[in-house]
Amino acid sequence: QQGDPSTRKGDPLFMQNLRTAWHKASQHTKDELKGSIFTDKHGNVERMGPIKDHQKLENFVRSFADGKTYIGIGAWGGSPGNPNDNHQSAAAHGTKNSVITYSDGDATPEHAPAHQAHRVAAQQVKLVEHVEAKAPHKPEEHNGPGIDLHNKSGKPCTYFFYDNYWNGNGTAGANFDHPLKSTRLAPHASIFVPLPATFKGRVQRGTLIPATWAEFQVDASNDHAAHGDISLEQGCDGAATIASTDGSHQVGGFTKDIVTHAPEKACYKRQDGVKVLASTMGNWIAGPNEAAAEWEMKEVGQKKAYIKGGTGSDDIRSTNRRLEVAFY
Repeated sequence: QQGDPSTRKGDPLFMQNLRTAWHKASQHTKDELKGSIFTDKHGNVERMGPIKDHQKLENFVRSFADGKTYIGIGAWGGSPGNPNDNHQSAAAHGTKNSVITYSDGDATPEHAPAHQAHRVAAQQVKLVEHVEAKAPHKPEEHNGPGIDLHNKSGKPCTYFFYDNYWNGNGTAGANFDHPLKSTRLAPHASIFVPLPATFKGRVQRGTLIPATWAEFQVDASNDHAAHGDISLEQGCDGAATIASTDGSHQVGGFTKDIVTHAPEKACYKRQDGVKVLASTMGNWIAGPNEAAAEWEMKEVGQKKAYIKGGTGSDDIRSTNRRLEVAFY
């Protein structure tokens, strides 16, 4: 339940633990579970069949997940069930919102402070592929709150603003298919993009991922200031910076090209043919790319941009509810 970690059910690292247990299992065990555990060509578990009425599979799963998630033997029809499964299926505390997280990486919910309400929890990426956005909106009048947007590259580019699907208790649900607005900039051009004070989300180049995200909100609930950061969790298609505009001279992100000479294992050829760095946290395309994470840690570092979620990245704050975002 939201705001109550004691009610958490399930194992956020179940698939990782399943794969580890499978690699450690004897050949005899693997033979017994043939037809129930499905692997890729490298022997890594991709999915598991139903546990019901398969005692050997239940025993195998309990060897690494007992008490961590509901395995399927709860009290029912006069049977006392398994005590650990009963606990996992027990009622929660009263009527509160539930937080459900899915991830190819770590599905532990994150609970960030109010000034980070725009941050998409790295474990909460909605598995919804993008659709083509509508034609760019015409630039609106120059007034705040909003974003001073700069195209520092040598080619024209359209930038899309995505308001999160939901925000609450420091977590956010990523929006992949309904951009709020977009604007096209010529090389080295700039524009002010006005946004509603309720906006909490991101701006990125185009609509595809993997891509570099400039995440931000323009009116935080605790101080009514704009807050933002640069995130490489869903990939990197080039450098980006985010800066305050209130005279405090805060800057986050980076300007270095880290894609061109990146290791091949860290890269992904996007459907538009562009070479980018893969997601460090995983999505519907593939799981977490550790080579990309290692390269970005070396070339950028967690202080300048979110690479693997967690903490340690600069929070760029601007009291006038306007931030400056530049894509290189």
